[in-house]
Amino acid sequence: MATDYDSPRKTDDEMSEDSLEELKARRADKTAGAVDVDEADLAESLELPGADLSNEELSVRVLPRQADEFTCSRCFLVHHRSQLAKQDGNQFVCKECAA
Repeated sequence: MATDYDSPRKTDDEMSEDSLEELKARRADKTAGAVDVDEADLAESLELPGADLSNEELSVRVLPRQADEFTCSRCFLVHHRSQLAKQDGNQFVCKECAA
């Protein structure tokens, strides 16, 4: 689109009026998009350090070590054979512990 540089330009007063109107419109848009958050629901979802979790129940399915896995003799974690760094007899060491 071509620009006509000879056309009259807006004065500073006209620019400030436009800016105020735009700011008012933006303010109205921000309040319209606000979501009401129930503080009680928000507080229930937070877990504080040291909270009493004795009445909570956790169910985890534990699988036995598979044929292609080993237990690291340093960190005692079960890893896949691809993570084996070295083996000394029955002592297996993972790549993380060997580094």
